[in-house]
Amino acid sequence: MDELFAKHVVEVPEVGDVISGTIIHVASSSALIDLGPLGTGIVLGKEMRDGLGAEGKLKVGTTVTATLMDYENEDGYIELSIREASYEKSWDDIEQKLTNREVVTTRVVEANKGGLMIEVNGIMGFLPVSQLSSEHYPRVEDGDKNKILDLLKKLIGAEVHVRILDADRENEKLIVSEKAAQSEKERVLINMLQVGDVVHGEVSGVVDFGAFVKFTPPIKAGEKKPTEKLEGLVHISELAWQLIDDPREIVKTGDPVEAKIIGIEDTRISLSMKALKKDPWTAVLDTYKVNDVVPGKVDKINHFGAFVYLNKDIHGLAHISEFQEVYPGKKIDEVFKEGETYSWKILSIEPKSHRMGLLPVKEGALKEKKAEQPLKAEETEKEAA
Repeated sequence: MDELFAKHVVEVPEVGDVISGTIIHVASSSALIDLGPLGTGIVLGKEMRDGLGAEGKLKVGTTVTATLMDYENEDGYIELSIREASYEKSWDDIEQKLTNREVVTTRVVEANKGGLMIEVNGIMGFLPVSQLSSEHYPRVEDGDKNKILDLLKKLIGAEVHVRILDADRENEKLIVSEKAAQSEKERVLINMLQVGDVVHGEVSGVVDFGAFVKFTPPIKAGEKKPTEKLEGLVHISELAWQLIDDPREIVKTGDPVEAKIIGIEDTRISLSMKALKKDPWTAVLDTYKVNDVVPGKVDKINHFGAFVYLNKDIHGLAHISEFQEVYPGKKIDEVFKEGETYSWKILSIEPKSHRMGLLPVKEGALKEKKAEQPLKAEETEKEAA
């Protein structure tokens, strides 16, 4: 009798204990669980949510673990929480995924100006804007934060593949990266590239510091053409040989372009459009000589001088010190205006470094020089006679 009694002793759990049971009924917002001698338990609403992905998949006959929340609710059931029971299990799984560098598939549930909120195993996580893939990165030309937020909101509900960067169970902080999840696949494609390759692509975004270009890696003989695309950056200094203040003056989103790969660092690809064009400075000495006096348009004035274009490609600098020799006591913007053409004397030419030193020439001095030329010609004729 003692043995029989011992077999039927029921240990009464306490609130907060994790217990097991079998699902006997599933409704849209609740599930009933057979707890054996304890009776019937109920899981309501969000408490049905299993952090490891069982929400919406609870089936009759399935054995689940749940946390005891209340001995008896208003309907007489033992109230349970599957979500609470799965919390520690969820973090264990997240930490394992972090250690194993696993790629996790999740969905965007919310957006803010800093990035996207996602969910892994029922735990809310953050996907910063800086960690978005090139496909989802919000490129707003004027950097308007409200426009960026509008683009991020369009991603709510979208499925994304991420890798866990940081998992802090104690502070409930979870940071993920979409960019990191793609890096392995990108590396396979990047291994197909070499510095010096020429790629054909399309401008995928223009920002203040350059233009992003999406392209399919060039294929070599016998290789299968990849369907995925890579993205590289053409820095503002690599868009063209002339000085550029705004990349939007050179390219716009959607433009087909050709560029040369000039650098590969990890998954970052540096491109150059100007490398495929002839450097105009290689022939600069055929056109210009030191001491020549030439016309030039002032492109930009700043605290150390004026940048001047002699033609669409060749530019020079009239340093502030040179300006003050010609116009002592005056400010440079009192004499010259951006967009206007003036006369300049070439002081130096450095083709390799793309530099030219200029000296402003007063209009009167230039006219005097021009007037001297025919007189010299007359004197030569008299001497010849």
